[in-house]
Amino acid sequence: MWPFRRSDKPPLGPRGEKIARRFLRRQGMKILAENYRSGAAEIDLIALDRSTRGLDGAETICFVEVKTRSCDTYTDPESAVNAEKQRRIRKAAGHYLAGRDAEGFNVRYDIVAIVLRDGQEAEIRHLPGAF
Repeated sequence: MWPFRRSDKPPLGPRGEKIARRFLRRQGMKILAENYRSGAAEIDLIALDRSTRGLDGAETICFVEVKTRSCDTYTDPESAVNAEKQRRIRKAAGHYLAGRDAEGFNVRYDIVAIVLRDGQEAEIRHLPGAF
């Protein structure tokens, strides 16, 4: 099927989300949901950041968009989270929060940008409060 090749590797998106989950857990965050859907929007990860309790007295629910690329030569993965994507994530986050007792929690929108170059360790950038 030239020029398209089947790869033995799993698709980048799910690989990146797995790496992001592991990374956030190592940062002390608790994963509340994965691939949460509301209408046409999807939130890759929803996590609880307990570290903010000491700062302002409340834990933070983080809505995390994961962007994974095989290189960042021309653009950073996080630049793909444009205004329209942000709007859809905020709307889906509103639906998530409406169905739960989230009073007393802070809300934050994060991006985890991952670059997976062949034969190299994953490059991970966590951007808390990215939008």
